[in-house]
Amino acid sequence: MNKSTFLDHAMFKKKQIDREMPDSNSSRSLSRTLSTFDLVMLGIGGIIGMGIFVLSGLVAGLHAGNALPLSFVFAGVACLFAALCYAEFSAMIPLAGSAYTYCYMTLGEIWAWIIGWDLILEYGLAVSAVAIGWSGYLGALLRSIGLYLPPAFLNPPGTEGGIINLPAVGIVLCLSLLLVRGTKKSARTNAAIVAIKIAVIIFFIVLGLFSLNPANWIPFMPPRGWLGIFSGAAIIFFAFTGFDAVVTAAEETKDPRKSLPLGLIGSLAICIILYIVLGIVLTGIVPFAELAGDNAINAPIAFALGRIGIPWGAFIVSIGALCGMTSVILVMLFGQSRIFFAMSRDGLLPAFFSDVNEKTRTPVKVILVTGILTACVAGFFPLAIVAELVNMGTLMAFAIVAIGILLLRVQRPDLVRSFRCPCVPLIPLLCVGTCTFLILNLSSHAHLMFILWLALGLGLYFLYGVHNGTARTMKGTCTDGAVAGVSGNPPLVTGPEFLVPDTPRNPGQQQGP
Repeated sequence: MNKSTFLDHAMFKKKQIDREMPDSNSSRSLSRTLSTFDLVMLGIGGIIGMGIFVLSGLVAGLHAGNALPLSFVFAGVACLFAALCYAEFSAMIPLAGSAYTYCYMTLGEIWAWIIGWDLILEYGLAVSAVAIGWSGYLGALLRSIGLYLPPAFLNPPGTEGGIINLPAVGIVLCLSLLLVRGTKKSARTNAAIVAIKIAVIIFFIVLGLFSLNPANWIPFMPPRGWLGIFSGAAIIFFAFTGFDAVVTAAEETKDPRKSLPLGLIGSLAICIILYIVLGIVLTGIVPFAELAGDNAINAPIAFALGRIGIPWGAFIVSIGALCGMTSVILVMLFGQSRIFFAMSRDGLLPAFFSDVNEKTRTPVKVILVTGILTACVAGFFPLAIVAELVNMGTLMAFAIVAIGILLLRVQRPDLVRSFRCPCVPLIPLLCVGTCTFLILNLSSHAHLMFILWLALGLGLYFLYGVHNGTARTMKGTCTDGAVAGVSGNPPLVTGPEFLVPDTPRNPGQQQGP
């Protein structure tokens, strides 16, 4: 008779991997409408926003100086390592849930809950933070044409006589309603917005090239040397967060095994190139010290064009910034709702969050709940360190995904992988190393707040999730024709045998490497 141990507890069990797709007719399945182009636009939509239009000036003025492009390079390379790991996972496990789902299948339920709770923080605070930045840009844009909104409706309580940040609340609620209408409609809107903001960035680069002053690049290294570059990279990392939202759309992608890797790597590569060139031009037309001034720190790109005598250009950039932040809010709302959806479908959150509307094939209830909650945060709370908290959550998720790739390569090297992360174990180890390094360069206050958030999440898990997860309701078989690891009640097992081997589609089909 086998004796059970602590590690046999259901909270350590792992979900099976099955290469089949979810049943499209299931009441808990999503509609497959997204193409590779849609995913690239989704990734760019999640990346280019508040990070580049706001934080680039803060990083140049207070941290990296003229070496701002190096901070972009370091943060971008860390994201590229993570993107390669995400690409392998997403092509092999094309399910909603992102790092949460991958962690469930490699490390177990308790760790999946931790990373899922972490992602809820990342996406939720990103929505609220960007909505606040969007409100600030809108106020500045209206003031430039002689229109003034009352401070009481532009600030949260306790800040400059504020009652509620009404524009921030409004933009979140409007985009939530757009998501409710359907994924394809949201993707088309996002693609149009992305085209505008890419055009605005190229517009700034072209105008700036005619006003470059090489003397501004001397000295190149910041006063704090490499420490300034690395601390700048830890903050400007926020400018790259969002590309991982692509994998939350796995169950809504027409050909996920092909499109997801292309969407992840393609969107990130485009943004890295644009960011580096923008960093060179920005520090070439404005001395970096001026970018830390009160007039520049919240809108450095518009400030730079105003300083070189192109105020009409600054107006256009402000419109582009609004478009950029709009698409970020849209993508982050999309990603957060899909994390809730996946966790609910696994029983770790109430089933309410995984209900799918029969007409739109979207999780309407969870979209509305997350939209209302993030709108309240944006409207009533000042979020001074929100960028660092978002970065903390993202870096943790990236490191966990890289560890999962290493585990699967060791435990199941025979699984068919339509995309393989190159140079394993080097790339995953570099991903873990760079993410850990950037975490250590964040403030101790951000570390403490993140620990408190995790403690809150663990409390919720032990009160609800540990008693209601699918591991407690299944005995190793699928019911109602469900697909293992996909339906609301997938079987879970422990040990290295938790992975389902690849089964040929027909007797003559060969199994992959």
